[in-house]
Amino acid sequence: MTRHIVMFRLDGSQESAGAARRFCDALQSLPEVIPGLISMETGINENPAEQWHVVLTATLRSFADIAQYASHPAHVAAAAIIAPYRTDRACVDYNLTD
Repeated sequence: MTRHIVMFRLDGSQESAGAARRFCDALQSLPEVIPGLISMETGINENPAEQWHVVLTATLRSFADIAQYASHPAHVAAAAIIAPYRTDRACVDYNLTD
């Protein structure tokens, strides 16, 4: 299995806060529709001293499934929710060991 962790920095506008909530809600529904996506956890940062606003942690069957997940129309639609507000993105993908 593979873990996919992504953090997003948003522009800090009032609109971005609502978009972050809609984005997280959209991501939560993806395991039901994207093959290979085992689970999805999302969070909105509540610590004002930190600079990253949204995080997602996904578990997938393999690295190949990350590419399918990334290009799936449901994921593309979810990503579009925060695209106008996103100023930065950081990602780590790694294999889970037994």
